[in-house]
Amino acid sequence: MVTTTPPRVRVPGTTSPRPAAAPRLRTLDGLRFLAAAGVLLYHFTARWSTAWGSEPVERFPVVGQVTTYFALAPELFFVISGFVILWTAWGRTVPGIVASRLARLLPSYWAALALTSVLLLVLWPGGKDITLGEVAVNTTLLQEPLGVRHVDGVYWTLWAELRFYAVVALLAAFGITRARVLALAVLWPVAGSLADAAGIHWLATALVSEYAPLFAGGMLLYLVHRDGHAVLPWALVGLNVALAVAHVVPAQMRSLTRNTAYEPSAVLIGGLVVGCFASVAVLTLTRLQRLDWPFLTSVGALTYPLYLVHEHWGWWVISLVHDVVPTPVALGLAIAASVGLALLIHHGVEKRAGPAMRRWLEDVLTPRARQGERAVSRPAAPRRPAPLAASRP
Repeated sequence: MVTTTPPRVRVPGTTSPRPAAAPRLRTLDGLRFLAAAGVLLYHFTARWSTAWGSEPVERFPVVGQVTTYFALAPELFFVISGFVILWTAWGRTVPGIVASRLARLLPSYWAALALTSVLLLVLWPGGKDITLGEVAVNTTLLQEPLGVRHVDGVYWTLWAELRFYAVVALLAAFGITRARVLALAVLWPVAGSLADAAGIHWLATALVSEYAPLFAGGMLLYLVHRDGHAVLPWALVGLNVALAVAHVVPAQMRSLTRNTAYEPSAVLIGGLVVGCFASVAVLTLTRLQRLDWPFLTSVGALTYPLYLVHEHWGWWVISLVHDVVPTPVALGLAIAASVGLALLIHHGVEKRAGPAMRRWLEDVLTPRARQGERAVSRPAAPRRPAPLAASRP
């Protein structure tokens, strides 16, 4: 069971106590999987593609009107990420945070990139015209700032996540405290919005202006989960909800109008943006946080690989069978193929390579950080024998 205010322990070298280890919030695992499933259904039943041989609206005239709004699942991902990344980063060193995040992102990403590249270069070149050069640049996760296309369109969220991780790492370099999180949660989104309004594109990009309110709102909800209810964090949640609505609604209206044949509702989109914050709050700040259903963690583990690999592989399966089986069967086969590949990546790559990469990165990064600390420290006093009970800092 996860309590609203977990016990705290003091971590050497930090300026604020870190919560003691606590069981997972399985409810968030389940919510993450539902968000990934939402993206999958949006792509297969509402978003324009050539996979069905016709507009998806002809296959899903009613269902598509609902699944169109599942396009907001990435916004939900960002709120969850704000909550979870602050939780896992609190009290940890910058090398530890960097190693943890890269080891979490890269193995599954590289595996999914390899699978999708083979599909589009060899098995289904008509699915999307890509080049080996684009694949090579995509391995860096920096294709967007380098002006290179994503091999798979879903990769756009990873560039937003990387910039958020950089913000958290910078915060950790100064020391994560409640006061600093509160200050960051108001200054960062407001500065991003001002940079965006002023047309200072490089600064808006650096500050993740479109999605900063979502990340910051998630961080604030973690503060409430950690320390209990208070007026200030809830007021700042409200500010970030308003900023998120102002950013997301016009962007999604443009995107859905361009990528689907359905008429989106700005009011409904705004309500769903509020719902992204509300769903995280309900599942982490009420009795629902106590749900201890292990299967939620099991399916939640498939979220990231399923998100990364489903789009083109699912469309390919649909393109092969849509003329020979009923539409629901074609959709089911696409979903089954996507889940199967996600299982393959999770068990064959993620669980094996992730921990090893994390240990290697920590070994590489931590000594360098310590060397930097020694370089700026004062000369050590003459060494004297230490008491037997003394321990190293």
